[in-house]
Amino acid sequence: MSAGALWQFRAATATGDLVEGQLNAGTRQEAMEELRRRALVPVDLTSGDSSVRAMRPWRGSRDDALATAVRALASLVSGGATLERALRFAAAHAGHPDVAAAFDAVRTDVLAGQPLATALRARTELFGALAPALVRAGEEGGSLAPALERLANQLDAARDLRVRLQGALLYPALLGVIAGAGVLVLLGFVVPRFVAMLDASGAVLPLSTRILVGASSWVTRFGPVALVLAVVGLAAGRWAIRAEDTRARWHAWRLRLPLAGAVELDICAARFARSLGILLEGGTPLLAAARIARTAVPNEHLGSALDGAIARVERGTRVAEALDGLLPPLAVQLLAVGEESASLGPAAGRVADTLEAGVQRRLQQAVGVLEPALIVVFGGLVGFIALAMLQAIYSINATLP
Repeated sequence: MSAGALWQFRAATATGDLVEGQLNAGTRQEAMEELRRRALVPVDLTSGDSSVRAMRPWRGSRDDALATAVRALASLVSGGATLERALRFAAAHAGHPDVAAAFDAVRTDVLAGQPLATALRARTELFGALAPALVRAGEEGGSLAPALERLANQLDAARDLRVRLQGALLYPALLGVIAGAGVLVLLGFVVPRFVAMLDASGAVLPLSTRILVGASSWVTRFGPVALVLAVVGLAAGRWAIRAEDTRARWHAWRLRLPLAGAVELDICAARFARSLGILLEGGTPLLAAARIARTAVPNEHLGSALDGAIARVERGTRVAEALDGLLPPLAVQLLAVGEESASLGPAAGRVADTLEAGVQRRLQQAVGVLEPALIVVFGGLVGFIALAMLQAIYSINATLP
């Protein structure tokens, strides 16, 4: 580990006790890895150079809180803590009330004699279908700690992918919103006042100014109506896709979009492959693992197609052959190689890694093109507005005696 900044930490021991201390690390990730090497579960991690708290990234997000709580549970169980103590610690330090309540309820069920998998299965709205399946395989095989570690790794991978996607899209979204708002302010408030001056002068306006005046008039007259219609349309669309048939058609249409469709397909395929690989490596039978992994796919159209593929596998078709045409070609080829070498679980993990890396590259390339395009477009709009106003001023000056 490279030398770096001084980090203040609060962490839990294997027995659930909190300890505080300091360590040197170049990055926060290196500091967290050092704590794990010491068999400690990080709770708070703050750089000595800043008063800003660097841990608790899950505040306000239930998914992030769940990932962090499961990681703490896995680390404590791996460190030798009892399951009851680990569940109590995870509940006490969860950063979201829903997650804390769920872990408290799971702990109550476990103390009442239920297996952990059964307690998790009763709360699939939070934990999903993957968690109880992994935990059940771990409990039956006497390897609960590795099963929890695999579950924590899955949740961390999903969180990391979500954070990378959000980070890639954040700047273009902010740029578009701010620039769009600036243009609307010019058209809705600045230009109308300028038009009043032009009307008083009685001068003949050049073409660019007449276009600008027309756009400003449309925004001031119909802008509020258009905004209301957009909100109503969005609400109606969200209501319409609650129906299963409408939602399936909407999801199928999204997959046909030029760039966004390919990205969504890769993300869904990566989630399916990641879940399938983790379940297979955890000892879950193929068909059961495939059915559970299918629940990780949010796109209903693709999910229905996967249901059909799983049915063909049940009738004896090879996995790669059944998935051909549904998942990206590279994913199918990797799964085929995994089947031939009797290592389908690790192959599915490689599929997920490859697809997620491809998604990140595609988004970076798209953002690299989108950012300058937005700058050029909005810069051109502002430049046109300025040019139209200047030409109007020159026209007025030319008519003066």
